[in-house]
This record gives sequence, structure tokens and C-alpha cells, in this order.
Amino acid sequence: MRTNSQTFDLFQSAELNKPKKLIYKKDLTPINNLKIVFRDIRDYFAGNVTGISRDEKIAQNIMRILFCKIYDEKNKSEKELTDISNRPNESLNDFVKRVKNIFDRTKSNYSDIFDIEEEIEIQPQDLSYIISKLENYSLITANRDIIADAFEELIGISFRGGEGQFFTPRNVVQMMIEILQPQSNERIIDPSCGSGGFLAHILQYLIINRSYNYFITGIDKDLFLSKLSKIYLKLLGETDYHIFCENSLEHPEKWDKETKKHIELNSFDLILTNPPFGAKIPVIGHNILKQYELGHYWNNNDEKWILNNKLRDKQPPQILFIERVIQLLKEGGRAGIVLPEGIFGNPSDRYIWEYIRKYASIISIVSLSQETFQPSTHTKTSVVFLEKKKMSRKVIFMAIANAVGHDKNGKEIYKIKKDGYHILDKNNIKILDDDTPAIAQNFKNFLNNEIEKENHLGFLIETKNLKDNIFIPEFYNPEIEQQLLELKKSEKYHITTIGELIKKGVLGIRRGNEIGSRHYGTGNIPFIRTTDIVNWEIKINPVKAVSKEIYDKYKILQDVKENDILFVNDGTFLIGRSAIVTNLDVKCVIQSHLRKIRVLKKNELNPFYLFYILNSNIVQKQIEIKTFVQATLSTLGNRINELILPIHNNEKEIEKITNEVKLIIEEKTLLRERSIKLIEKSV
Repeated sequence: MRTNSQTFDLFQSAELNKPKKLIYKKDLTPINNLKIVFRDIRDYFAGNVTGISRDEKIAQNIMRILFCKIYDEKNKSEKELTDISNRPNESLNDFVKRVKNIFDRTKSNYSDIFDIEEEIEIQPQDLSYIISKLENYSLITANRDIIADAFEELIGISFRGGEGQFFTPRNVVQMMIEILQPQSNERIIDPSCGSGGFLAHILQYLIINRSYNYFITGIDKDLFLSKLSKIYLKLLGETDYHIFCENSLEHPEKWDKETKKHIELNSFDLILTNPPFGAKIPVIGHNILKQYELGHYWNNNDEKWILNNKLRDKQPPQILFIERVIQLLKEGGRAGIVLPEGIFGNPSDRYIWEYIRKYASIISIVSLSQETFQPSTHTKTSVVFLEKKKMSRKVIFMAIANAVGHDKNGKEIYKIKKDGYHILDKNNIKILDDDTPAIAQNFKNFLNNEIEKENHLGFLIETKNLKDNIFIPEFYNPEIEQQLLELKKSEKYHITTIGELIKKGVLGIRRGNEIGSRHYGTGNIPFIRTTDIVNWEIKINPVKAVSKEIYDKYKILQDVKENDILFVNDGTFLIGRSAIVTNLDVKCVIQSHLRKIRVLKKNELNPFYLFYILNSNIVQKQIEIKTFVQATLSTLGNRINELILPIHNNEKEIEKITNEVKLIIEEKTLLRERSIKLIEKSV
């Protein structure tokens, strides 16, 4: 409840909002930075408006005011007074009546966007302030890019991933559009259109490129998001939009009559989409799943996946969306789909690619950086580009976007020179650190047979060279492949792999065990987890220590000895870390996400030298590209055996490195022993 002084301050604020003179339509000026205005309004809502604190509610009310403003501008002559403005010497009651009246007319005019019972849920003095931020500007003459920037800023703040919905960054959308290049006379759909980002940017692309007679439509099962999509297209000046609130994955026969009139399977030229994804929001129901081959089980028969008649109980939505996209495309139609990267490499998901290649050709795959959808979600994604035509392409264009213009907190990042200064363009403006424009350009070069030098921003993979149905671009990074090729040619090293050393009996590898969190803290014997491997050392966490009973249960099975190497094989961001077991660490239990690597023939390979190789740049790079996401966990899996190890041919160099590593480990161990003894003597 507001105090008398707060009420007085707000009425005083309302008086300050009133203009010195009346505002006519001819007085309105184009707006150059609507994004800042939106931020000011949103911040004012958050800090001052009573009863509306949820971002979604804030966005709804801002949209209502915006459409009143647009309606007002469109229906006034240059010499008429604007209604969405404050007026000198006007009471708040009269002001509110005027705004209410124009919103009633706006609702009637935009009945597909606003329900008749909707109201602007803002107190008079707050409404006066908010309108004062817009009243001098013309929205209908604003540049489309300015409106798009502002709209996406507002929506991006308001919605953070409910039900697997994560809004695709504008630069990623633009890259996808540049790769698939919408054309005149094409039928275009986004079957999970959300707030309309893909459709809006496709529309802008078509207008800029003077394309005509296109048909743009979208579906989203969220009523409010489908309304936002209509709002977005309307703000950009599109009048002939077709947005429907439906479940895209439902059988088309169950869609509304109007939806069925505009949307049919096998009828679209182009689809760009970022479907909702996540195992926590599975699609269930016999009637929905039975429509899809990917709603059934597939049998793995000698590395070939074959459709089974048995229906699944559930399936993550992104997998069914792949099939629905292909169903919607007509023969020769193109699609770009954002998907979790796990699909691109998990052995258990190979049947998905069997389905895709049964009906479509893979044009391109672009891997996006971990930061792309942060801070909304940490899920790493890639974009697959398809053509509805049975797999016939001999090469696939791949690329890796290591930078997407923002960090994990969503803050913009810029290119930096080696001296630490920012790289500037010809206008002395900082250049965003974003790989997506270069990837789009390299794809165009690929289409024109103009790729000169392959690197992570664009390279070709022959389909016959795809390994184990792995479609992750990092796995084929040509820069690392080139480094490995140079090592193989070098006289300085001879090359082997961990797998070859295991076959020769030089190495043995065993994984740890999961003991269950109920055993944490039951004793004083270390349970070593992935997070305990830090800076070549094992950092003991006493909170996770286990009882002697648990130790005895796993002691013989794990058989941990001094000079064994503990290697992190699973776990986000930690994979590739390692430590050598010292005399202080032998009595322990190791977690299942760790691999214990033991040199069995020390006359052929010293464990300290192997430890050095595992931590070398070239091996760490291989670990990075061979690490895949399975569900929510990253893993190197058995691909650890594929790691190529460069071993010096010069025995003196091996001895020198071995002694240096051994000395470092011994010094670290001595320091640990000293600290342990010091604590033992303490009171």
C-alpha cells in the first residue's frame, strides 16, 4: 500500500511528465534507439509499478501501449492531436479515459492479437510516465532493424526458457537465413515459431532482397508466444501474416480448420526453426507418437538401424520435430534446425540419422559455442541444414563457431589484438567477436566452389569419411587434423595411440565406480571425484570421504597404485584433467567418471612421460574435439583409445622431460606432506 507521501511524489512525477505544449502527429520524430526507451520503461516497471513485477506481465502491458501508439499514428492526419500523449492542464482521469478509449478501438482493430476483455493494467500516474517516454516519437516510420532490436531486447528479458523454449540469438538466425537464402514465391514456415524471431528476420531479408509473393506462416502451442509472433510481424509492417496456436506435433487432422487451410504436409520450400528440447518435457501419447517413425523403436542390426513396429512411451520433442520438419517440406525443400549437440554424436541416437538420410540430404552442420544460449541454458547446440531429397550429396559443409558475440553472462564481447587492444573497423568501432558472419560467407564460397583454405570457419567432409555416424564438426576440425598430419610426417616424433598401446600390453585402463552419495562422509578414506583433479594434483575433499567398509569393497577391484594416472573421462569442462597417484593417495576409492591409466611396461614408456604427453596441447585439443554431450553429461567415452600420442624419438629428450615432470610431482608431494604434518601437530 502506498503512503500519502509516495502518492504525492507520484502525482508530482505525473505533473512533470506533462508536455509544455500539445503534441500533433506532425510533431512526431523518427526514433533511433527504441531499445533504450524499452529498457527505461521496463526498469521503471520493475522499480515503481505496483502489482506488476513478472517480466511476462510487463511485456504484455508494454505491447498494449505500443499498439495503441501504432493505431493512433495510423489513424490520425498530420494536423490532428495524438491521443497517446500527455497534455498540458489535463487531469489524470481525463488522460486515462482517453487512453482507455483508444485501447478499446485498438482491440477491435487487432482482434486476433488482443482479447476483448484485456485492459492496460497500469496505475494512471505510471501510465503517464511510460507514455511520456514514447509520445514524441513515431513508431510507424521507424527503421525495421530498430524495432527488431528493441522487440528482441524486451522479449529476451521477459522469457528465459520455460518448457524448453530458448530464443535464438539474432546473429545465429541471420547466419541460418544467409545459408538457406529465402527466395521470391516460396512458402516458408517455422513450426515452433515462439515470439517470431525467425519469421521476422526472414521477412526483413526478403524485403531487403526485393523478393515478392512469399508466404510466411508459423505455429506455436503457447498462446501468448503465438500472439507475440503476430505482434512482432505487425510491428515490422507485415499485414498478411498467418500465425496459429497449435501443437505442431499433433496429427494435422486435429488442427483447427483455419490452420489446415494454410498448412499442409509436403508443401513448404523453406523451414527455419529452433524447436523446444529437453528430456524433461517429453512428448507422450499413443496417437501423437504413432505418426512418427522416430516415435518408434529402431533395432541396431550390424551397425544399420532398422525401424521397429514397437511404439515408444515417450520421446523428447526435438527428435519428433526433425521428422515433422521433413514431413512439412516438399521435395527439394530446405530446412535449418537448431538441435542439442548430443544428437549429433551419441551412439544411442544413430537411428535418428538413419531416418534423416532415408528422406533427406545433409547440406551443412554448424557447431555453435557453449555460450550461444547462455545464460538461459548451458546446452551446447548445432545447426543442421537439410534438403528433402534422399541422401545423395558427396560432401557436407561443416563449420565451428567458437565465438558468437557474447559470453556466458550474455555480455557482448569484442575481438582483441595480441597487444590487448580491441580491433576496430574503418569507423573506429569495436568489432564483435562473432564467427557466424564468416561462416555464412564461407558457405556461399562453398556453393561457388571458392573455398581456398579450409579452417574451423568452413571445411568440407566427404560423406564416405564420416566416422561411426558422428556428425559433430569439432570431431573433424581441419586445423587439428593438419597439426596431427605434420606430427606424423615429423622426424622428431613417432606416433601411436592409446588403443595401440593397450593392444601391445604397454597400458592398462580401468574405470572407477559409483558408490552412492549415501556413503559420503561415513569415514576418512578419500573418494576421489572429477573435481578433485586440479593442477596435476589430487585435492582431497574430506566431506566426501568414505568408510573402510566401502574401501575394502572396491580395493581389489580398483587396485590403485603409486604412479597410476587418474584421468577425467566424463564431466562438463573437466574432461582431460589428470593427476599422478602419489604415496599419499594410494588408499582411496575413485569415481566412475575417472579412468585409471597404468603403464604396464615401464621399459617401453615411463608413466611421468605419458603424463606429460596427456597434458600436451595437441592431446588436449584432441580430447576437446572427441568429447561429446550425452544427455546433460559430456564424455570422452571409449574415444580415449583414439587419442594420438606424439612420442619423441630422442631418448635424451624423453629422459629430460620425464625427470622434470617427476621433480614437479615430488615437490608437490613434499609440500602436501609438510602441510599434513603441520596440521597434525596443531592444537
